[in-house]
Amino acid sequence: MLASHYYTGKVEAGCDEAGRGCLAGSVYAAAVIFPEDYQNDELNDSKQLTDKRRKLLREIIQRDAVAWAVGIVTPEEIDRINILNASILAMHRALDQLQVRPEAIIVDGNRFKPYAPPLFGGGRGEALPHTTIVKGDGKYLSIAAASILAKTYRDDYMDELAKEYPQYDWLSNKGYPTKKHREAIRQYGITPYHRKTFNMLGDGQLSLNFEY
Repeated sequence: MLASHYYTGKVEAGCDEAGRGCLAGSVYAAAVIFPEDYQNDELNDSKQLTDKRRKLLREIIQRDAVAWAVGIVTPEEIDRINILNASILAMHRALDQLQVRPEAIIVDGNRFKPYAPPLFGGGRGEALPHTTIVKGDGKYLSIAAASILAKTYRDDYMDELAKEYPQYDWLSNKGYPTKKHREAIRQYGITPYHRKTFNMLGDGQLSLNFEY
């Protein structure tokens, strides 16, 4: 059973991202706030669940959460600021959109930057306390829920892109560097959705020589 909260007595948001290791597409992140006494034995790291189960749990999460939101950072932004900064920015954007302001944040992984919530009159308030938790999506309910939201909304987005560019097999690989994906890049070049600073062919070379 996953833990409900890390910080006792605080409105706590759990954050996670999806799509960090992809060659194409935006990186997505989600933030979720549950009631302090919330329990759900079905929630787990999204990677441990089937696609059908994730979609069912997404509906449950959105129904039960005090607040939830999804943040997105585009491939162009990823190329400009790098994927680590983009992943953190996506989490910050998700936090910005929460309808309930958190008092503390827990994040999957080991890297995060202090987050200060926006003030109603403009600007930012003081940074909230945060804790990074390695494999947190298998330890805390809100992080597990965030991983499910980020993963399912990003999958939906890649499924739409796959209609435009079916040759890259994004319906199956969601933009990750599979053999079929890399073979399509070699044959057709890259799309506007590819991350141009990433190693497209797995040969140590950047893809800046490709045209689209």
